Amino acid sequence: MAENGQAQAAVPREELPQLVSAIVGETPVFDVHTHLYSPRFGELLLWGVDELLTYHYLIAEVLRSDRSVTPEQFYAMPLAERAEHIWRTMFAQASPLSEAQRGVLTTLKALGIEPGPEALAEAREYFAHVSLEEHVQRVFQLANVSAVVMTNDPFDSSERKVWLAGGEDEARFRAALRLDGLIVNFAQNLDTLRAWGYDVSAALDERTMAEVRRFLEEWIERIAPMYLAVSLPDTFAYPSDEPTARLIAGCVLPVSRERGVPFAMMIGVKRGVNPALKLAGDGVGKFDICALERLCAENPENRFLVTLLSRENQHELCVAARKFPNLMPFGCWWFLNNPSIIEEITRERLELLGLSFIPQHSDARVLDQLIYKWAHSREIIARVLADKYSDLARSGWPVTEEAIRRDVARLFSGNFLSFVGEQD
Repeated sequence: MAENGQAQAAVPREELPQLVSAIVGETPVFDVHTHLYSPRFGELLLWGVDELLTYHYLIAEVLRSDRSVTPEQFYAMPLAERAEHIWRTMFAQASPLSEAQRGVLTTLKALGIEPGPEALAEAREYFAHVSLEEHVQRVFQLANVSAVVMTNDPFDSSERKVWLAGGEDEARFRAALRLDGLIVNFAQNLDTLRAWGYDVSAALDERTMAEVRRFLEEWIERIAPMYLAVSLPDTFAYPSDEPTARLIAGCVLPVSRERGVPFAMMIGVKRGVNPALKLAGDGVGKFDICALERLCAENPENRFLVTLLSRENQHELCVAARKFPNLMPFGCWWFLNNPSIIEEITRERLELLGLSFIPQHSDARVLDQLIYKWAHSREIIARVLADKYSDLARSGWPVTEEAIRRDVARLFSGNFLSFVGEQD
């Protein structure tokens, strides 16, 4: 209802694109998955133009564009030299057409740095005279992000120190408990767990399972995560005798259920397809969705946040979500974070799921990436929504500004906060 108690008038169809674009731009977003950290974590928070240019997407692109520099030679360069090599190869000597390249330009322009041959020097001058606190504030404002969810790994010694010293209470940076070290790399971390006082063995006996549950309980208590999270390969199967599946079934799911903390699964990565590229060397594989369907069917009281890496899995994920209300698809992850694919997936989800999904997350590893990832995604989401509202108006349904604002707020924050139990 409008403020005067009268129903709002329907928006004329020809005005919908402009109005939807404005509302999408104005609505703050709760970024549900990033690799960012608050300033309290020190050097773990990556920011600045050199970090932006040496993001692993661009590393993979530069090493195929200029094969005269080997991966070993590239990684041996100091950070600034790596950034200069990428700028010279990928921007000065070629039109920057890839999404990762365009993202750098969008970010620089938003910061008041006009893209061009001298932009790198100008950007370095800017970052030399801005404090981290000022920059965090500016990036959040430019991206119109209200808060981000970090990815918090208790097996990272630098990060662990911060949590043991009291952790984080900055409202804009929320925690997610990353479980890869516990359930994917359990065998490699046995000695570490024992050194921390957990009586565990490779046999995954009853005592070990109880100790893993104790680990989860203690870290949930310590960091108050919005969800538990794990990145899984395309070969993940459930049920299975593999340690990861057994630890999920015997430890993660019961603790997640008892503590009311959702379990987020990011599935489909092939680690180290080209090991020489390090973080830039991972690939993608198609996942058997039957494992996810079984998880949801056998554990109706658990809540699952899921994003799949393969484009070929997206239709199956939508269909599965139609069948299981405890399954929440989120974002367009990693290799899917390209405009043509984001648009396709967003249209597909709206057509199959209505408004009951989370359209995007930034997956940002560098603070500045919040600017371009949300600018680019908002443009696509607005275009798709405008088309859908136009279709709705054509059917005779009155589309009002109030309804559009309600729907966009739901997509950008409400669905997530409701699913994790922070909003009714």
